[in-house]
This record gives sequence, C-alpha cells and structure tokens, in this order.
Amino acid sequence: MQDATRVLAGDCTVSYEDDERTEKRGEVVVLVKPDNTVLVHDESGYQPASWLTRADVVRYASDADGVRLVAGSGTERLDVRSHETTLDTFAPVTPAGPEVGDCPDCDGPLVRARGEVVCVGCRARYPLPRDATVRDETCDDCGLPTIRVERGAIFDLCLDRHCESIDAAVRERFDGAWDCPTCGGALHVERRNALRARCEDCENAYAVPTGVVVGECDCGGPRFETPGGTRCLATACPARAP
Repeated sequence: MQDATRVLAGDCTVSYEDDERTEKRGEVVVLVKPDNTVLVHDESGYQPASWLTRADVVRYASDADGVRLVAGSGTERLDVRSHETTLDTFAPVTPAGPEVGDCPDCDGPLVRARGEVVCVGCRARYPLPRDATVRDETCDDCGLPTIRVERGAIFDLCLDRHCESIDAAVRERFDGAWDCPTCGGALHVERRNALRARCEDCENAYAVPTGVVVGECDCGGPRFETPGGTRCLATACPARAP
C-alpha cells in the first residue's frame, strides 16, 4: 500500500454507476487514498458528493484533454473526467492517532492507530495487541515505548515483538505450571494461531485469555480474572458439566 494520497482538483464531470447511473459536474476535490478509497468533495458538508470505498482497481490517465480517473469494484464504477485541472499532486499521509512516544530511530512522533503503533517520520510500524496499554516507560535496549498486557500475569514488555516476545515471556513464566482441566496433565504454552496451553497427555488445547490467574478452578485448572469476569482456562470447564 502506498503512503500517499492523490489529490485532484478542478472542473470535473463525475459519474457513478451500479444498478443506476448518476452524473454530476462541478468544481470538486478528488482524493484517492492509499487503500484505493476514492472521495469526491464539493463545496459543502463533510459527506462526499460521490465515493467508492476500497476499489479493486484505480486507473489514471492524463493528456491534452485533461485527467481521467476510473475506479471499479465489482459492479460499481466511479469515473472522474476533468475539463480544467487546477491541482494534480500527491500528499504524504500516515495513520492518525494519539501520540504515544518518540521514535528512537528518527525522533519522529509515534501514534497509536488501528491496531498498531506507527512512526509519522520514518513510517516504522509495530503491531499492537488489542488489549495492550502503551506505557510512558521506554525499553532499555531499543528505546521504544513498552506495553502492558495480561496473559496469566501482568507483563511489561517492549513494543517491538522482535525485541521482547509476549509468547516467550508467557512461556517462561507458565510453561508446565498449570494442570490440564480435563486430565490433570501439565500444560505447555505454544502459539497455534493464538496463544494456547496444550496438554501433551490428552492433546486438549486451551486459548490463554486476557487476564490474570487468581486461583485454581474446581477442575484443577487455573482460574482467570478477565474483562468479562472470572472464568476457568477451559471455556467448557469440566467442573461445570452436568
């Protein structure tokens, strides 16, 4: 995905076609965002005069007759044809969100947006767990902010998973420490799509929830305090079976 928005402004005819066709003309500003969303704005209001969200394809051509921009997605088609162009350029863009620190590589601001932390300066990106809290403290090794997550216990780790791994921290703390709710065997922490505790004896695996261990369940497995309340590691806890 490119990290720039194309900006086109001028006297344009804009046609949109799906089940029906509509056509409009006026002095407009056309934005083609990095995800191929096309927005056509006229003089008033926040809602576009026409748009196409996340087009499958966007084609652009420019010649002596003007600029032609065509976007398509399934049966939808948005066609912009300029009669007179006053602006045709690219503008750099990044995700926008709350500022959470400074980039140790370029000193640019780090912002939290849409499940990641992004540097506005050098565009470095760091995936972020949905439940993570970004802390004011920085990592001693790389200088990035640290995050706080709950995976059986509270872990304060580097934002960069290559610097400090959540999986490795949970494995070091809890591998073999919990008993299987089904057979009582030792549970080993591993990553299989999600972070799981798997029993080598009965092969049952349980997703490690967001929360901290607050005791032992009647079935013998760990009991977690989670945002949704107290629960056993096993969603279908054997101790609750009729």
